Order: sequence, then structure tokens, then C-alpha cells
Amino acid sequence: MKILDRYILTQFVKTFLSVFTVLMFILILQAIWLYIKELAGKDLDAVTIAKFLYYSTPVAVPIALPLSVLLASILVFGKMAENYEFAAMKSNGISLQRAMRSLTIVILGIGITSFLFANSVIPWGYLKQRNLRGNIAKLKPAMAIGKGTFNQIGDINIKVADKSGERGEFLTDVIIHKKNPKRSGNYTVIKSKRGELKSSLSSNVIQLVLEEGNYYDDIFATDPRRRNSMPFVKSYFDSYTLNVDVSELNDVDLGAEEVTDNHRMLKINELYTRIDTLSRDLNDQFRIYRQNQHNSWDPGRLDSRVAMDSLVENADPLSQLDIQNQRRTLETASNRIRSQLASVKNRVAQVRHEFSTLAKHEIEIHKKYVLGVACIILFFIGAPLGAIIRKGGMGLPLVVATLFFLAYHFIGIFAEKAATEGAFPAWLGAWMSTMIIFPIGIYLTYRATTDQGVFGNNFTLRNFFSNTKNLLKPKGSKS
Repeated sequence: MKILDRYILTQFVKTFLSVFTVLMFILILQAIWLYIKELAGKDLDAVTIAKFLYYSTPVAVPIALPLSVLLASILVFGKMAENYEFAAMKSNGISLQRAMRSLTIVILGIGITSFLFANSVIPWGYLKQRNLRGNIAKLKPAMAIGKGTFNQIGDINIKVADKSGERGEFLTDVIIHKKNPKRSGNYTVIKSKRGELKSSLSSNVIQLVLEEGNYYDDIFATDPRRRNSMPFVKSYFDSYTLNVDVSELNDVDLGAEEVTDNHRMLKINELYTRIDTLSRDLNDQFRIYRQNQHNSWDPGRLDSRVAMDSLVENADPLSQLDIQNQRRTLETASNRIRSQLASVKNRVAQVRHEFSTLAKHEIEIHKKYVLGVACIILFFIGAPLGAIIRKGGMGLPLVVATLFFLAYHFIGIFAEKAATEGAFPAWLGAWMSTMIIFPIGIYLTYRATTDQGVFGNNFTLRNFFSNTKNLLKPKGSKS
């Protein structure tokens, strides 16, 4: 390896690792902020929190890696152009393509590695993070009772207006909905002015002592006539002790993996298998639905309901019926049409959901390839762009890289969303943002290698604003 290649490679690797580390740190903090409601108040130990951060790291790579490649290439080549290192290389017959040759091999290696990473590590990270979040949500919170909202604890839903005390054990304006295992719904309501938690929330039984309240319980009457009056029992109490069993909440296995079929958790071969299964199930449902509709609206069945001999040709069938039968016939037809219309709407919504699920699996396959290709294309955008703007440091290059990547990222999000809704094929939704930036990379590389700026060699911000001012100035006016 020549000295020039070693120098450029060293500068790029150091800058890339620094930028990638900072971006990963920011994205992991964003993940904590995003799921803070699920993590806060769960009395989690340091090991569980460390596991959550560890599993969140691969999930953040699809955003951090392309942005790091783009920003590092702009910073390195912008600094070299600012320090006239490119001018020195060109004076010695070294072109920009020659300077980028060693980094091109490295970027190709990053692209291949990112594909392997996206096909193995990222699905594993999403699987672990998603299931850990679900298991943490089942844990009994350290501060189980929050103010102003209903909180599910065991078989009760409790809401308090205020809490006080060192441990928050004194409660004010307590409302409790108690569930009955034999009946679905909230039929038992307990309201009290004050309450006190007598036991620790870390135990398997929470003892709650209520004072000055009322106990309401709806009665299920077997007689339909009494059921319409909605009978209930109401009683007043000075003190009432309620024991809530929360032992099931303490038996949560944080390592359990209950969700394993999400499209982000699957590798390419698993996605293809899943797509085949979804396609087969969708075709079977279409066939069954068509058969059911044919059976429901079979002309033979319709003809058998009315005696054809009783109908007069070219006459209104309703005119041959009395008023009551006409009304009954119209109501029956109207109800059947409404029922069929509701059935069709439900079926359309179901089909859209199934097509959306199928499209998400197809998009996920392409996204594993897109990550590697995007890293390569963004390098061929960042390196020429850095040589054109001729500015190093974290000022203008950071702004340019951020704006460019945000445009690329949001185009990808909107395209994937449109593809899942059936606007265009799934592969186009996954590749659209990459297809848009590909010609931009070719154009910038051509302009940089031919020593041309994006808008021309003589383009500066001062000239741009000066020309704009002259265009907007009225004709005949003096400057």
C-alpha cells in the first residue's frame, strides 16, 4: 500500500469510527427516550437495562451506518480540499479517482458486511429488544399506582387523585374497578376518600386499606324483566381492607421469546418461507370467499324461494303482494343489502391488511440489500461533495450531510409506506430512495473529477445573492 493510500485510509477510518460512535450513542439515547414509559417505574436492575441497550444497538445501525459513511467522506475529502491537498495531488498527476481507489475497496467491504449484518444481527437484535420490552411491560412496577390514571394491578383497576408519604402509601380519592373471573366487564366499583398501602409493593400481596367509601356491585338478574331495571347493591364502609394478589407479575421471565414472527425478526430465507405461507393462505381465503358468495347468491336458491308460476310477466312483483308483505319484502331486501355491504367492507379491510403484511415482508427482503448499496452510493456522493464544497470541520459539512441524509431517509419512509398501502410494488418502495440518489452520485462524481463545481467554477454565495438582487431590481433604477 502506498503512502497516499495509507494516509487517506487512516483519515477516513478514524473519522468514520468517531462519527459512527457518536451517532450510535445518540440513537441509543433516543431509544431510551422513546421507550421511557415502558422502562420507568419497573424497578429494573442494571443488568436488565444493559441488556436493553445491548439489544437496541443493532436496531440503530441501519440509520447510523449510512449517515456515518456520508458524513465521514464529506469531512475527509472536504478537509483535504480545504488544505489544498487535492491541488498538490493533481499537480503530481494523481486524480480524484486514484485518491478514492483505496477507500472504494473499503466501502465495498462495508457494503457486503452491512448486508450480512442486516441479515443476521439486526433481526436478532430486534427479536431480543421487542420481547424484552414486552416482558418488562408485564413486570409489577415499583410505583404501581400513578396519579390521575387507571393502573392495572392484579385483578383491579385503580385510580387515585393524589399520593403522599415517603413511599407514596397514602392515597386520596380512590376509585377501583374490580374484575370478576366469572363475568367480563367492570361490575364492581369501590370509591373511597382515603386509602393506605400497608404492605410493600415488592411482595406478592398488596394490602390496601380504604376509609370512608362506598361499594357498588351490579346484580345479574336471571329474570329479563328485572334485568332491564339494572339492579345493584350499594353499601357504605368506614374501613375496608382489600388484598390484591400480584404473584403472577413477579414470575415474568425476561428472557422469554413469545413474539418471533415479526417481519423485522426474520432472515431472508425465513422471509421467503413466510411470504409463501402468506400468499397461499391469501389465495385460499379468496377461493373460500368466492365460493361462499356464490352459494349465498346462487340464482337457483333465489328462484326456489318464490313460485315462478305466481308471477305475471312484465309486472311489478311487489304489486302482487299486500301492504304487509310488500313492507316485509322491502325490509328483508334492505337488511340483506346492508348486511352484504358490511360484509364486503370488512372483507376489503381484511384484504388490505393481508396485502400490507405481505408487502412488509417483501420490503424487508429488499431492505437488507438496500443497506449495503446505500452505503456505497452515499460514499460516492459524500467524497465528491466534500471535494466540491472544499470545507472541513463540523460546520457546513455536517449541515449538508444531515440535510442530504434526511431527504434520503424520509423518501425511503414515504415510499415504503406507500408500497405497503398498494400504491406501487414492494421492491420499488424499498429501492426508490436509493434509485433517486444513484444518479446524484454519478453527477457529483463527474463534476468533481472534471474540476467543476455543482453550479460552475465561479459560483459563490456572494455572487448568487448579487445576481438574485440584480434580477429582482426594477429596470431603469440606479444601483
